[in-house]
Amino acid sequence: MTNADPQELAKFGELAHRWWDTQSEFKPLHEINPLRLNWIDELSPLAGQRVLDVGCGGGILSDSMARRGANVLGIDLSTKPLKVAQLHALEANTQNVAYQEVAVEELAQQMPAAFDTVTCMEMLEHVPDPSSIIRACAQLVKPGGWVFMSTLNRNLKSFAFGIVAAEYVLKLLPQGTHEYGRFLKPSELARMCRQADLELCASRGMGYNPLTKRYSLNADTSVNYLLACRKLA
Repeated sequence: MTNADPQELAKFGELAHRWWDTQSEFKPLHEINPLRLNWIDELSPLAGQRVLDVGCGGGILSDSMARRGANVLGIDLSTKPLKVAQLHALEANTQNVAYQEVAVEELAQQMPAAFDTVTCMEMLEHVPDPSSIIRACAQLVKPGGWVFMSTLNRNLKSFAFGIVAAEYVLKLLPQGTHEYGRFLKPSELARMCRQADLELCASRGMGYNPLTKRYSLNADTSVNYLLACRKLA
């Protein structure tokens, strides 16, 4: 069985045509993308690297990493967002980026240790078995290579900010975007990483100021957070 939720795939498929509209439901992704891109590039300089973007959707991160000089493969299991990503790459004339509809577990069998860096952003909270995704990412990255992940913490604060505030009060995201039971505590995600022979090297929190309407990286991992790991040699 594929490690994907058909309802989640359908949900993002229905919105695919709005992926590159910076004022659409995907506005938050466009606004946080420079933050996560710079953090990735700082820890694992992208120029000249072979990079895999797992759960790439419409290609916002994939495209920007390619523009930093990486050779990028973006993968997803939702057909419509991938078509949007491919079309955008053609229209924007983005070089060195390709997209493929394939499960990360399947690709791990086909291309073990093929990538210098693997990213998996805003995806783990949408799949039935996140540990399987992490194991596959670890298989795909070269020894010493980097794996970057982002997701949401699971606590009362993350429920209040990540669902109630973001989806219902501030309306930053469509209602139903997230399911609280699928959020992951940093300790849980770190354990999955260790079990996959990934060494946790850095973490960052991501915050939103409703007054300035700006996102920022910080040390507070209580709601949205990012982890950076390296594959043990």
